[in-house]
Amino acid sequence: MSEIFDESYKAACELIATAKLKEGDVLVIGCSTSEVSGEKIGSASKPELAEDVFMGIWTAAKENGIYLAAQCCEHLNRAIIIEKSLADRKNYDIVNVVPQPKAGGSFATKAYEHFDEPVAVEHIKGDAGMDIGDTLIGMHLKDVAVPVRLSVKSIGAAHLVCARTRAKFIGGIRAHYDESML
Repeated sequence: MSEIFDESYKAACELIATAKLKEGDVLVIGCSTSEVSGEKIGSASKPELAEDVFMGIWTAAKENGIYLAAQCCEHLNRAIIIEKSLADRKNYDIVNVVPQPKAGGSFATKAYEHFDEPVAVEHIKGDAGMDIGDTLIGMHLKDVAVPVRLSVKSIGAAHLVCARTRAKFIGGIRAHYDESML
């Protein structure tokens, strides 16, 4: 396996554990393969790098029963590629688009190629996320995202930012909270 696969797999395993993701949860991934290769985001899509990043993360997700959600680039309005079973389970509206390396991005294209029954949706609320190369995945996470610091700081040359989500705190200063939900 490649170093990119190894970095991706290690980061995904660490995030899944730190975020306490459980079977059926959704891990959102945004990935600029241009950034992974050391180029400016959106300038040098690399399908071969996307394959290594995708397979590393997908392997970790499958081992834990986690759904993967691949964010497309801004040319597809950051649509998300997911398994149809997830769209059906969550009642997401499916849209008609097939990502390509230059319109959707290489990572989303690889997800579309590898998923059992891929579909595109416009909006989801993921349980955790990996942003590889500053692709801005926050719009696809639940409302309260909490930064997660991993031992893996980058994948290739791309900056790595991760987040988990938690339930909102409501009720003000007299409220008490369930510590297990933090």
